[in-house]
Amino acid sequence: MIDNEVSFELLVGNVLVSVEVLKERGNVGDEIIFTTDTGDRYKLYHEQNCCENVEINDICGDLGDLLNTPILLAEEVTYDNEIPDGVNMPEYHKSFTWTFYKIGTVKGTVTIRWYGGSNGWYSERVNFEKIGEAIDG
Repeated sequence: MIDNEVSFELLVGNVLVSVEVLKERGNVGDEIIFTTDTGDRYKLYHEQNCCENVEINDICGDLGDLLNTPILLAEEVTYDNEIPDGVNMPEYHKSFTWTFYKIGTVKGTVTIRWYGGSNGWYSERVNFEKIGEAIDG
């Protein structure tokens, strides 16, 4: 477990002011940065390694629906070596993991779908960690 790792569900009750999706850049994989109205920042990501690939497969919904209103739903659903209904496999891997992050407000719900595949010896897990805190003045 990573030192700053926290439960995705802790977003419930928070108000997001920013959701930034960063696609793979060099050795850094896909990541999403969530910033709350109190200045706390969280990162949803996977630390890439050799012989595996973990990336955002799809974002269903409008990320704008998550801003400036309290988060009512924040849940993680994982399927290990199981293909969820309605999902097409992007490629063959010996081992694979689908991870769905569902976030909802009164404005709407967004589902962020991650796909990870490997030769079976590497992690396909997505991490959620706190990367910054509000500074009390």
